[in-house]
Amino acid sequence: MQILLVEDDAALAAHIMAGLREAGHVVEHCCDGRDALVRATCETYDAIVLDRMLPTLDGLKLLAALRATDDATPVLILSALGDVDERVKGLRAGGDDYMAKPFAMSELLARLESLARRNAPVAENASLLRIADLEIDLASHTVTRAGRRIALTLRELRIVAYLARNAGRVVTRTMLLENVWDYNFDPQTNIIDQHISKLRQKIAAEHETNLIHTVRGVGYMMREQ
Repeated sequence: MQILLVEDDAALAAHIMAGLREAGHVVEHCCDGRDALVRATCETYDAIVLDRMLPTLDGLKLLAALRATDDATPVLILSALGDVDERVKGLRAGGDDYMAKPFAMSELLARLESLARRNAPVAENASLLRIADLEIDLASHTVTRAGRRIALTLRELRIVAYLARNAGRVVTRTMLLENVWDYNFDPQTNIIDQHISKLRQKIAAEHETNLIHTVRGVGYMMREQ
C-alpha cells in the first residue's frame, strides 16, 4: 500500500516508517497538518495514519476538511487521547479506525491490512469485467478503455466495478450506499452524484459513447448505449 503518515514526533514517525517499509509498504511522512492536507488532496493514497495533535492544523480538522471534499481514503487515527469520548470524536469526524498510543507495531499493520480489505473491490466470481471497450481488472486494480488506462481512486474503482457487474440493470443510490460505502443509512448528501459525475468524466474522456447513464429519480445504469 501507499501510505501517508502524519505524525509530528520525529522518533515515533521514524519507528512507524521503518515498520511499514519492512512490511512492504510505501510511506510518505508529514509532520505538519496543513502540509499533510495539501498532500492528501493532491495525491492518491491507499491509507492515511493520522495523529490527533499536530502543528498548524489539528488532526480532526484536517480529517473534516478531507471528508468535505468527498475523499474516502481510509484513515487510521493514532493518538495519545485514548479514552472512549476521544475515540468517538475521531470516528464521527470521519476516521475509519482509532488506535491509542502506546501501540504495538504488529497491531498497526494488522489494522491497516483490515482497512485495505474492507475498501478493496470484491471480485464476486470474476476478476476481469468488460463492457463495450471498457475493461476492469480487479486483480491488478486497473481500468482501461480502448486500451487507455484510466486513473481512478479506490472508491471510484468500487463504483465502476459494481455498475459493471450489474450492467443493463438499474442500480439505485441505496444499492451503492450499501455495497460501495457500506452505509446502512442515507447520509443525506450528494456524495454519490458527485462521485458518479467525476467517474463519468474520466470514463467518457475522448470517447463519444457514454457508458454510465442516469435513470432519473431512481439511480444509474451501465450500458453501451
